[in-house]
Amino acid sequence: MADSKSNLNKVTLWTRQDIKSLDEIKEKGRYRVKRKYIEQQFEDIAEYYIKLYQWFVDKAGKMVPKPDGVEFPIWCSISEENMLKPIEGTVVYVLEVDEAEVIYFDGRKWDYVLNHLYIPKDEEDEKSYMKDMERKGFKDSFSFIEGKYANFHPLEKKKVMESWMRVFEIEDWNIFDVQANIWEVREDMIKDILYWNGEI
Repeated sequence: MADSKSNLNKVTLWTRQDIKSLDEIKEKGRYRVKRKYIEQQFEDIAEYYIKLYQWFVDKAGKMVPKPDGVEFPIWCSISEENMLKPIEGTVVYVLEVDEAEVIYFDGRKWDYVLNHLYIPKDEEDEKSYMKDMERKGFKDSFSFIEGKYANFHPLEKKKVMESWMRVFEIEDWNIFDVQANIWEVREDMIKDILYWNGEI
C-alpha cells in the first residue's frame, strides 16, 4: 500500500486539479489555488466555503508559513489508494514534498467545520456538550455561526469555533481520514502526472 510517510523528510502526496493548472505550471513554475477557482467550482454556495477556507488558511498559516500571494491551500490525499482519480478535464499530480511544508488534518473533523458543528474531544465531551445544549434549549450549534441567531450567542459561537482547532489533531493515522494541505504545487515537487483515460 502506497502511503505518504515513506521517507522522514519527503512525503508523497496526490492532488487532483483542473487540467488548466498545467498551463500555470508551465508559465510560472508553480500552481496556486485562487479564489475564482473556488467560485467556479461551488458557484452559488462558494461564499459559504470561502469563509471556512479562510478560517483554515488563518490557522494553518500559523503552523506552516504561507508564501506571499497564496490565497488558499491545495487539498491532497496521503495515499494512492484513496486519492481522487483523474476525471475528464483534470489531472492528478503525484508530488514529493518536504514534510515541513505539509499541514495534516482529520478529514472527518473537517466535515464538522463544514457543517458549523462543535468538534468534541472524545465521546464523553460530546455527551457533555449535547447535555449542555439541551439544558440551554439549543437544537444545534449550526445557528451560532450562521443565520439569524448568529450574533446572539457569542460565547457559544466562540466555543464551537475554538473546537475546530481539533481538525489538526489526528488520533488515528489512516489513509481514509487523514488529509494533507500544501500552499502550492511547484514544478520541482512533481514526480508524475496522471491523466484521465476516458474511463468512468
